[in-house]
This record gives sequence, structure tokens and C-alpha cells, in this order.
Amino acid sequence: MFQTDENFTGLNISEEVTSDCLNETSMNLEVKLPGEVLVYGENNNIVFCMITSNVFKPLTVLYGRVVGVTVSNKTISGLQEPVNITFPLQPCPVNQSMGTNVSFSCQFFNFSDNNYHSEGCSTHYEQGQDRVLCSCNHLTYFAVLMISPPLAMNDEVALSYISLIGCSVSLLFLIFTVGLYIRQRLRRVTGLADVSLKLHINLAVALILLNLHFLLMKQVSSMVSSGACIYVGLLLHYSLLATFSWMAIEGFHLYLLLVRIFNIYISRYLLKLCLVGWGFPAVIVIIVVIINREAYGPVTLPSSEVNTTTTKICYLSDEVAKVVTTVGFVSLVLLFNLGILGMAARRVLSMSVAQGGTVDVARGRVKRDLYTLLGISCLLGVTWGLVFFSFVQLATPGLYLFCVLNSLQGFFICVWILVSMRKSSNRCTESVTHSVTHSTKT
Repeated sequence: MFQTDENFTGLNISEEVTSDCLNETSMNLEVKLPGEVLVYGENNNIVFCMITSNVFKPLTVLYGRVVGVTVSNKTISGLQEPVNITFPLQPCPVNQSMGTNVSFSCQFFNFSDNNYHSEGCSTHYEQGQDRVLCSCNHLTYFAVLMISPPLAMNDEVALSYISLIGCSVSLLFLIFTVGLYIRQRLRRVTGLADVSLKLHINLAVALILLNLHFLLMKQVSSMVSSGACIYVGLLLHYSLLATFSWMAIEGFHLYLLLVRIFNIYISRYLLKLCLVGWGFPAVIVIIVVIINREAYGPVTLPSSEVNTTTTKICYLSDEVAKVVTTVGFVSLVLLFNLGILGMAARRVLSMSVAQGGTVDVARGRVKRDLYTLLGISCLLGVTWGLVFFSFVQLATPGLYLFCVLNSLQGFFICVWILVSMRKSSNRCTESVTHSVTHSTKT
């Protein structure tokens, strides 16, 4: 604790800290306060502290330390001369493994929402330097967050257009496919009562909702009324959960077809799956709203460039709920479906080997099996797992691949559904023809 008087012209604080990864190495953290703090009155107590606590220590905080610089019982903000805090960087096995795939961001902890923000703080760091300089125009609790490296502006624009075009194409094809299925059902076309096909249609409807609200979220967030943004954010979250619920159901149904081949009858099977596919996401959304009524609304996305217009979308703003209900749930579904895909690939390969045949026949069978596995991959949504690989060395290429494949997922599933409808119709036509021929001969 330090006290100001009429002769106060500034204050330099140096504190020795120790790295968590190299306990034998000490470093000096430096804080430089401007004399402007005296404007807020004399004989003030300046409180300096360095906290290592689970409350302030997400995995992204550098060394897990938060630096507090405050004036007792006063709010200091809008300083003309900034407060400079120098965070030393020490060679650490963890940091070296990250290589250039980490950026530093100076932020402060806001107790009102228990989150970190960068307003009023600027970060001064270049690759290879041994320290990070934070310059802020207010006093509070500061930390350096380790974040993924920012994308270049041209990459952001390109990815935005890819997502926009891909989702629009998928939306149109999904609506066409669902409309064609409904039309064929109303005409009582045979072969459309297959359970697998009905599951595909439910997944297509969930993807229609997801793509529609994804395309609306950015435009609605700029509207004056917040009610529309809350509505879009809530339904976007619901449709995302519903999409992955139906992907998990596709995996479960495929598991039954692969494992319980001769005993897969379940009473009211489709009804129960619909209750899970559409009801489970609704329960999650209702729980989120009950816990935090302001959980949905405008969300500001971090920009990769300085002095650029921030991007706002309508989605889930509660970080804890976002991690649990989105990242956690999606990760579980992807792990489950990856296991199912591996099981399906093993079964397809074993059947292909058992059938044998000439080289040309085997080559055609391999091509057919490859198409089958690619189609199953789209149904199970395994391409969404690419987002987890975007944090490693091939971050930008991984994001491009992620946007292309997942924005066009609806289109790929439409092709799969149309082929399935055609095969089901052909099978029923052949069955009817065979029955008529057999009756005629009899």
C-alpha cells in the first residue's frame, strides 16, 4: 500500500514473481502510475496486489496471475496518461509448445459480469520479445490473456462470404428436399416410410432452422429493438442443439443397424427419437433462460484488427452456459459419432474383403464404399470436429476447411436424402412388380 501527497508525481512499483513452470527463475513485474492520479485527491491509499486465485484463473491467463492497482474507495478512469504494467515473459515448456500460435491481450476483470474486457487497454508486444506492456486509462485488476492468433482482415472477409454463400445454398436445397418429401408423402408415393429416411428429414429441418437463424443473426443484431435479437439468439442456440441432437440420433440409429441387426424393434421408436431430438434442446434452452433471463442477446465478437468496426451477432452471451451447452454438448456428440463412424468403416471394409471378386469389381466396390462413408460422415457431422484443429499449427487453413464443409453440410445431406428416396422408391417398385408377376404365374 502506498500513500499520495501534494508532491506526488507518479509511482513505480516493481514486484518479483516466480514462473509456475520454472520455480527457480524469478522475474520482475513493473507498474508505472502517472502523477495524474493526484487529481483525485491527496492522501489517498494506492493499493497494489498480485492475486493467484481460481476465481481469476482461467486457463488463458498468463501465469495465472492478476495484478490489482486501485485507489481506496475511488474509481479512477479516463486517465490522459496511461497506467503502464509490464508483464515479463519467461521461457516455459508450455509457451514454447505453443510457438507462434498464441497472442497476448491486455484485459481487465469486470466484477459486474465476472468476465475479462479489453476496453481502455492497449497491448504492446511483438513476436520474440521477453515482455508484454499493458497501457490502460483506468485502475482495476489487470491480466494478460493468451488467445488464439488473430486472423487477417482479408481472411475474415473471405470466411464471412464463404459462410454466407454456403449456408444460403444449403438452405435452398434443404427447403427443396423437405418440400419434395412432403409432396411425395401427400401423393402416397411408396418407399418413403423408411425410418432412416424420416430421421434424415428431421435432421434436414433442424439444419433449415440453423442456417436460417445463422443468416439472420448479424443483420438482426444491428436493429434498435433488442427483442428481435433475443428471439434470434435463442432460436439459433436451440437449432444448433437440435441439429447436434439429430446427428447423435443418426449415430444411435446407425449403431442399432450395425450391432442389433436382427432385433431392432422398439415400440414407438420414431416418436421417442423425436421427443429426444426436439425436446432435449428445448429443455436446455429453458434451463438457461430460468438461470439467466439476459443470457440471449447481442454478442460482440473480437476483431482481429485495431480500430475496426466491431462485429455483433445474436447468440448466447453467458460464457458459462455457452461452454457447457455448446462446447461440451457438441464435443460429446462428436466423440460418440466418431466412434460410430469408425465402427461403420470397419464393418464396410470387412464386408468388402469378404465379397472378393475381380479387380474391376473390387475397384468399383471401393469407390461405392468411399461414397457411403463420406455420406455417413455428413450425417454424423464429423466435419464439425475441424474447429478443434483450428487452434494448432494450421489454424487458418483449418478454418477455411471448416467453413466450406460445414456451411455446405445441408447441401451434402440433401444429395444423400434424394439418393435415399430414389433407392427406397425403386426397391418398393421392384417389390410390387415381383408380387404382381408371382400372382400372375400362380
